[in-house]
Amino acid sequence: MEPTAGPVLYRQLQLWDPSLESGQEEEEEEEETSELVVPDPRRPQDSSRDEAGGLPGAWARLVAALLLLAVGFSLAVRQLHASSGSAAPPPSGHSHHPGVYHHGGVVSPAATCSHLGRELLVAGGNVVDAGVGAALCLTVVHPHATGLGATFWGLFHNSTSGSSTALMPGPARTLAPGLGLPSALPALRLLHAHFGRLPWPRLLVGPASLAQDGFLVDTALAGALAARSTEGLCPLLCHADGTPLGPGARATNPKLAAVLRGAAVAPTPDLAGEALLSLLARDLGLRGPLPGPRPTLEPALQLPMPQGILSTTPSPSAGPELLARVEAALRSGGPSPDPCLLVPRAPVTPGSGVLATIDSSGSVLLLTSSLNSSFGSGHLSPSTGVLLSDLVAESASEGWACPLVLHGGSDDTEADVLGLVASGNPVVARVTTRALLSRLAGPQAQAQQQQQGPTQSPSICGQGTLLQVAAHAEHAHVSSVPSGCCTFQGF
Repeated sequence: MEPTAGPVLYRQLQLWDPSLESGQEEEEEEEETSELVVPDPRRPQDSSRDEAGGLPGAWARLVAALLLLAVGFSLAVRQLHASSGSAAPPPSGHSHHPGVYHHGGVVSPAATCSHLGRELLVAGGNVVDAGVGAALCLTVVHPHATGLGATFWGLFHNSTSGSSTALMPGPARTLAPGLGLPSALPALRLLHAHFGRLPWPRLLVGPASLAQDGFLVDTALAGALAARSTEGLCPLLCHADGTPLGPGARATNPKLAAVLRGAAVAPTPDLAGEALLSLLARDLGLRGPLPGPRPTLEPALQLPMPQGILSTTPSPSAGPELLARVEAALRSGGPSPDPCLLVPRAPVTPGSGVLATIDSSGSVLLLTSSLNSSFGSGHLSPSTGVLLSDLVAESASEGWACPLVLHGGSDDTEADVLGLVASGNPVVARVTTRALLSRLAGPQAQAQQQQQGPTQSPSICGQGTLLQVAAHAEHAHVSSVPSGCCTFQGF
């Protein structure tokens, strides 16, 4: 069941600062001064007025020119600060440490994609625009963890309405033996069609350019390539001699760029997916119309708590397991009976990826995707540049998907908001539950928990990434565990 809600309109928080008004007043005074000092060439001038002031006319004109030069230099400096990167102080005249932003923030495993998401926020987009754009970017630069052949789950919390909506990919289907049916494009297009603000083609400009012009292989992709054979991945991710690309090497995917450009002009989510399916069918020698994926938007599962309302994705994701664990912890008055923490250890080659976006009003988008295995099936479609997943109907398991948002009631849209999403872990519901309880316990409990370390074997906990976003005191906060796994961007 798809919601019939129209486009989302966010309330913009106006941050008042006296320095802004004083700056405007100074500019007005400077403009008035320039009007008084600079003579009007269209008006007859009386040279005796300059001499009466004790300065010859030439000196007066020189002073006026210097004053105008100073004003122009001041405006240029202000423009430079305004157009600089996220490290520049915000207009309010003060800054924060990385991960805390005045308007909105993005956190993802790839620096390029976090930056692209930030650009969409600065361009006037909302958290859905930023999140979907960053997700499309990840499908290009992180083919080991996600891609257009991946399955996407999502959770969107709208701070204006106080409602939470789950992005559901639909049941896993088989495109061919051992190959999962791609659902990424129609799922992301559907999410944007209901909740995005910027035009859909605007979100695909950056990812298509990266695929066409090339992107630099980062350490995460290089590590995944080094951990497996290059069979099926050449020439896309290999040197001419067949060895895998290393960190800093440039990779291109022109076929994928063409698919993204075609998706940019698709008028509906269904057509966005069908264009890709037709090309895949030709590659695989399939005949007849293929059954298109059917992603949907559904109301999120919710659990009332003393701290607010907990929302997550419905079955067949791990959302119901997450709620059951939280309920059990609340009844017992303590932490989960089988806590499991993420431990920063050696890099792994995950078959799933995550990202999160948030704005200072408390709107949140959490996205998680999976190819089921690192590089999925390893089957590269020559006509599309897409790596197909090996997540098929017979082996489908969505235990890795359970993003959560904790927010106030529908009558309290100004309350603090917390979002958590994890990846790369077979017991993600346990990890996310523990992280939630740790956040609710307060700073002292979190510090004690970190000193004690995990209470179970790391082999049980697995390895992965946990992203945390929050809106508090009119600021957006983003972080990750391990801290070095992901890149923060915001403004």
